[in-house]
Amino acid sequence: MDTHPDTLTQLARPHRKAVLVALLWITILAGILFGVLNASKGALALSVVEWSMSLYSALLLLAVRQTHHLERWILAYIFPFFTAMMIAIATPTATVTVFGWVLLIPLVSHLLLGRRIGLGISLFFIGVALVIFLNRFDVSDAVMDPRSLANMVILTACITVFSHVYEVSRERSEIELLRMAQTDFLTGLPNRSRIKVFFEREKSRASREQQPLSLLVMDLDYFKSVNDRFGHEAGDRALVFFADLLRQRLRATDLAGRLGGEEFGVILVNTSINTAVQVADDLRQALEDADLQQDGQPIPLSMSVGVAELGVDGNNLQDLLAAADQRLYEAKDNGRNQVVPAPVSCLDPSLTH
Repeated sequence: MDTHPDTLTQLARPHRKAVLVALLWITILAGILFGVLNASKGALALSVVEWSMSLYSALLLLAVRQTHHLERWILAYIFPFFTAMMIAIATPTATVTVFGWVLLIPLVSHLLLGRRIGLGISLFFIGVALVIFLNRFDVSDAVMDPRSLANMVILTACITVFSHVYEVSRERSEIELLRMAQTDFLTGLPNRSRIKVFFEREKSRASREQQPLSLLVMDLDYFKSVNDRFGHEAGDRALVFFADLLRQRLRATDLAGRLGGEEFGVILVNTSINTAVQVADDLRQALEDADLQQDGQPIPLSMSVGVAELGVDGNNLQDLLAAADQRLYEAKDNGRNQVVPAPVSCLDPSLTH
């Protein structure tokens, strides 16, 4: 399962963009309206702030439609918007009802920035609004009635908590859906989709840190005969058994997945092709020596493996899969139950004897 923060951000990005666009339109229209209303009441300074925020939102609206850096534009909107809100509620001529806008802070923050950053920004600006409120009104003012204060505090707290709980629930739901979408239902191993995501991230890391990256493509030999002789239930058991063997013998930093049928793939992080060949042969030997039985009868298992390395055999997953697949078929043509690495010129000479 991919719960990497970048992946979760990508999942949330479409609905955050939709929310931001809607908020920008609301800010544009509301800024114009309240600017006019405040100007008619003589609050020209506040009108200028609101018209400026309206114009700024219009410019942001043009920028966010095609951006690849949505989070930056969200922050570019959030801070000026909330700051303008603080200026509005601090204006002496503003009515007490302007504090109602504070209730938007936790909702907007969580929808646009998620549960962690959203909660932090919410608490900060709500705290600023509280300080402004206490400075604007004396203890003798009617709005300082304990019942009024209690209503405002409880309502603000409820919206903050509900916004946070919603974001936590949404994130968990997306993680679960992601897990289901990226997991093979039988073996519990990652599927092709998860393998692709993992490869792209590790490819970037390998390039950045100048580390090798290798790929194994494995196919269980004569698997059809296992189904024919022992039944499909035994075939499923064999696939699950092999998946468990991969989990037990690979490092936590590596990724094993099911490519389809009886074919599996392994991405070996920070592993040159020489080491990858050794890992593949250890797995091959472990499977050959494994004791799997069906109704007291041993189920013989072996596998053929093709090996490829990033940079040597290509620079994308498709090229590496093609190279490893070709070597896998060479292994099958040469008698199966063996590992076929890259051409001899790419290997340590000691591995070719």
